[in-house]
Amino acid sequence: MTHEFDLAESLARGVEGRSGAWRFIKGFAAHWASALESGDGWTEDDLVAAEERLGVRLPVTMREAYLLFGRRRDLTSNHDVLLSPAELYVDDAKEALVFRHENQGASSWGIRLDRLQDDDPAVFIRADLADKSAEQWEGWLERLSLCFVEIVLSESVQAGEAPCDFLGPDDDSIELLEENCLQLSFPAYPIGEEEHATRWFLGQDVLLRDDDGMAILARGRTEEDLDRIRDQIPGDWLNG
Repeated sequence: MTHEFDLAESLARGVEGRSGAWRFIKGFAAHWASALESGDGWTEDDLVAAEERLGVRLPVTMREAYLLFGRRRDLTSNHDVLLSPAELYVDDAKEALVFRHENQGASSWGIRLDRLQDDDPAVFIRADLADKSAEQWEGWLERLSLCFVEIVLSESVQAGEAPCDFLGPDDDSIELLEENCLQLSFPAYPIGEEEHATRWFLGQDVLLRDDDGMAILARGRTEEDLDRIRDQIPGDWLNG
């Protein structure tokens, strides 16, 4: 944490609604990446063209996010991919507007068509299965603004040019994570997986994601910060 930007406090406010989410993303970008600038978002013309092509009105939250930082791939697309306005599409079953893909095409994120009129609709995820008839949209996060915060956090711990690392943890690793780091105020997700949820933590200038004890991803502000967390949570770190 730094005196300029208190990540934990800002995130706690950021999960309360759209305006807080955008303030958090602005602060996070300024202090963990580079500040948002004019031109980092898509234009109103880009969004109108997408709406005309799709025949739908994009939710207010999606419009605000795309206008603010939609072109900042370092915040949205280091691993998984936020689709551009021209790439947005309705799935074959005509159930959802798809706006994000997993990096190897294993899953997609979308908003149900019957909820597009909501300002800040729920987000769903669908796995790409060999048996297409078994594919279904399942709850991810209850609000799109939360999803955009999650996108920025998740893409930050997988940024190729930043001090990031990956650990396949054991029980001791999770205990040390909980002892040495602050669990951040972010809702349990995917929806309905409270006992097997993804959790976010903050160490000393290190952001960490715990994927239900199956993986720990870490992003330090500096290499020294990342080295410190490796010492606090020993293990077979991928880049350590």
